[in-house]
Amino acid sequence: MPRSVNHVASRARRKRILEFAKGYWGRRKNVWTVAKNAVEKGWGYAYRDRKAKKRNFRALWIQRINAATRMEGLSYSKFMSLYHNSGMELNRKVLADLAMNHPAAFKAVVDYAKSNGTKATVAAKPAPKAEKAPKKEAVAAAEAPIVVEVETTSEETSTENDSAE
Repeated sequence: MPRSVNHVASRARRKRILEFAKGYWGRRKNVWTVAKNAVEKGWGYAYRDRKAKKRNFRALWIQRINAATRMEGLSYSKFMSLYHNSGMELNRKVLADLAMNHPAAFKAVVDYAKSNGTKATVAAKPAPKAEKAPKKEAVAAAEAPIVVEVETTSEETSTENDSAE
């Protein structure tokens, strides 16, 4: 019996990888083994850098907020402490955008944090302590069904009603 190798599927698989390699230089775009390695390495870099992009933008937002708060006479860490204690809930991306594009609005946020952040820290109550978990025996006893059967006769109910009057 002749050997079946399914050239259609394997060729399609190789063609798909070579499509991803379009734009590469030299043998990386048209030699199967070189292209496969280049594409897989590129996918690894893309995965890694999607995570790094988030870190880089957060660092950029922090730098912008820091620069704007320094102009208001605060450091970044002091501003963020006052800001969180004041109860506002804007994220760093929005704060950085305000600092860059709307300095008057950012100044209003800083002034609000200065005025309300210190009050909130003085008035803040300590968090209540968590209750202790019940012991295993108590939990087992509480989970067991309690059945109470009460039998009354008509004579008992009539005597109770007579004594109540």
